[in-house]
Amino acid sequence: MNKETKPKNVSITNRKAWHEYHIGETFEAGIVLTGTEVKSLRTGKASLQESFCKVENSEVWLYGMHIPPFEQGNRWNVDPVRPRKLLLHKGEINRIFRQLQEKGLTLVPLKLYFSKGYAKLNIGLARGKKLYDKREAIAERDTERERRREEAGRY
Repeated sequence: MNKETKPKNVSITNRKAWHEYHIGETFEAGIVLTGTEVKSLRTGKASLQESFCKVENSEVWLYGMHIPPFEQGNRWNVDPVRPRKLLLHKGEINRIFRQLQEKGLTLVPLKLYFSKGYAKLNIGLARGKKLYDKREAIAERDTERERRREEAGRY
């Protein structure tokens, strides 16, 4: 494959998750997809905005992720928001399950990308932010941005 035909690296992030939650431990999980879903993902049109993960019967499932139907997929296209199974080691699933028993923790998808041809999903254990935490984070970003502008102006 030369540079012109090499596909771009697709990365879909859930920016809302970083704003709404304090992210703790993260995990990399494989995701079970159909062929047309993979082709649609490679175009970069999926959305993680309203998605969440659950542990059910020692399996981790992703709900609410929207993958639009592939244009040339016709009869092989599936429901765009169907539940999708995540692939993790049994020890990781058990550790996640134990930590989810704590009050206030949830499992949120953070980033979807391709690694060695396989679709991977970063998921994180998260604790919800309060309104003042969100305001504080915005203020910190603003001061950091101003500091960088001043440094850039000196040189």
